[in-house]
Amino acid sequence: MIKIAKFGGSSVASAEQFKKVKKIVEADPDRRFIVVSAAGKRFPDDNKITDLLLLVNAHVQYHVDCTALLADIEQRFVDIADELGVEWPVAEKFETFASNIKKHSPEYVVSRGEWFTAHIMAEYLGIPFVDAADVIVFHHDGTVDMERTSARIKETVVRHGAFVLPGFYGATVDGAIKLFQRGGGDITGAIVARCLDANVYENWTDVSGFLSADPRIVENPRSIRRITFDEMRELSYMGASVLQEEAIFPVREANIPIQIKNTNRPDDPGTTIRETAEGSEDEHLITGIAGRKDFMAVHVKKAHMSNMVGVVSRALSIFERYGVSIEHIPTGVDSFGVVVSSADVKDTIYSIVNDIRREIKPDDISMVDKLALISVVGRNMSKRSGTSGKIFGALGDAGINIRMITQSSEEISIIVGVDNADFDRAIQVIYERFVRNEMVSTGKEGK
Repeated sequence: MIKIAKFGGSSVASAEQFKKVKKIVEADPDRRFIVVSAAGKRFPDDNKITDLLLLVNAHVQYHVDCTALLADIEQRFVDIADELGVEWPVAEKFETFASNIKKHSPEYVVSRGEWFTAHIMAEYLGIPFVDAADVIVFHHDGTVDMERTSARIKETVVRHGAFVLPGFYGATVDGAIKLFQRGGGDITGAIVARCLDANVYENWTDVSGFLSADPRIVENPRSIRRITFDEMRELSYMGASVLQEEAIFPVREANIPIQIKNTNRPDDPGTTIRETAEGSEDEHLITGIAGRKDFMAVHVKKAHMSNMVGVVSRALSIFERYGVSIEHIPTGVDSFGVVVSSADVKDTIYSIVNDIRREIKPDDISMVDKLALISVVGRNMSKRSGTSGKIFGALGDAGINIRMITQSSEEISIIVGVDNADFDRAIQVIYERFVRNEMVSTGKEGK
């Protein structure tokens, strides 16, 4: 079996965390391919190494002395290596890097967080270090050359049998360092899993997988044991994310399951994400609840609109003209709504409305602001009749006014719009009625 184990910044933030990683790796001989992020925060007010390196770049750009800042970063790495008894010359390597700081590209500078972390981890685990710049190949447009990358990773496995790889970066064919977006270590791990046709991609972080609701809103929410890629995408889009979203696609295409695990509590079951989540008929109705505040809905009414061609597309083209992304489009026979982020239209909404009036000539146009969207996600909802009605009824019984309703085409999510002021209470009502009560009645833990 092949397991790719990716450890995030919180998992490598200190020597103590390195020790936990070593126990996890040594507990399973299938964990031979390790991907690491740069050292993260040790405590809430601490700084991530990547953020400090971004600050170094800013200092260099504006010709501000960054000697003290570089010394702080170096000391973080030296302290970890010294406590672990690592002999790799951290200070010497860092001083060489720092002395040439103005000659390096910004992407090279930022990538050194992962580079130093992975070097220390490699010696500590007794597994060969492999530089991501040698195996993760980028096209010049910033996309990954999967064919070359796959060939290089497979050649590396033949040579070394196992490796520790820094995440977050790679290089073009001419050697220029290229970065993924922030959180790109997750993407690196997924690419390695795809290239090696792994049996599972383990993503180790500081939480025990997905929770069925935000713990800041719902007390002690149920953990999600199993979730599909589609469900995870729905929840992640609404902000319930523990995984960089772009990391999904390489493994999803190869049907490789992802396991979200907690470095600090390795025996917790975590969450398994896969294409399908087969289970018994008594599985939970709702997988998770997530939402976001501060949306705006523009409602357009025009008589006999259903007999006209292109009304909705013309309205959407107006939003596109102003560079506004559309969140949802609830429709009726002679009306439709366009839901957007309030922040996206704060300077243009009146211009957009005036353009709609001039070009579409609606009978009526209105706006609803301070709107919150709540997504109720569950792969089993479509199998049980009356689910949406029960959700609306529960909110109505609680005196919560529903401003908008829409459902995904896959029928795995129901989205309701409520006032910002009702956001927390609406999530609590749905959770208590459909998750907590179900757990009490069945006596079952999360699946």
